[in-house]
Amino acid sequence: MYKSSLELVTNRVPSLLPRPSAEPAARSPMKLIALQLLLWHSTLWILQTTAPLALALDLPQNFLLKCLEQVRKIQADSTALQEKLVRGTKGSRNMQCATHRLCHPEELVLLGHSLGIPQARLSRCSSQTLQLMGCLDQLHRGLFLYQGLLQALAGVSPELAPTVDLLHLDIADFATNIWQQMEDLGVDPAVKPTQGTMPTFTSAFQRRAGGVLVASNLQSFLEGAYRALHYLAEA
Repeated sequence: MYKSSLELVTNRVPSLLPRPSAEPAARSPMKLIALQLLLWHSTLWILQTTAPLALALDLPQNFLLKCLEQVRKIQADSTALQEKLVRGTKGSRNMQCATHRLCHPEELVLLGHSLGIPQARLSRCSSQTLQLMGCLDQLHRGLFLYQGLLQALAGVSPELAPTVDLLHLDIADFATNIWQQMEDLGVDPAVKPTQGTMPTFTSAFQRRAGGVLVASNLQSFLEGAYRALHYLAEA
């Protein structure tokens, strides 16, 4: 039998009406996962940026202030040594500086490579990627290295001996202070660092040139140490 026109229209109405979309239901789990990932990354970023500040609370303020004071003292000692090495003990420019170009940083870098003078690194002390325990360890290792370099400079000149001895003593006190703090925190290495092979200076010129370079490298090391310690003290 043929269907009436009314029946045909009635049967076709449901197909003409818009059907409920299944996309929101399908997209909801994906949105939830994306939101969870966003929250996880945000939390991780907050933990990473605040970790140095939280760890800094483990360091006594008096320890940080004493370290800053020791850095300034060593900087003054190192500057005095460098000026005496470059200009001579009588105030006039030393002939070796003028003759062998010891005053030029480029020449000092080349000479440092030829003499085998190592440098201390503070890659874990940057305020952007500061690792507190790693920074303390690098500070101590660097100070220990410069103690050995100053010992290698022994005999550079009788006039400079008191300045070298004072610098060596101040560096040793600073290294001891950091080591004791690492022991208090229970993070001191099981084995103390070794100085490794120190350069051998075979002439008065090499000792004086090496002294200029060691003092210059020490200044750069102390600048990085001061920035890291000041950052922790302000945390």
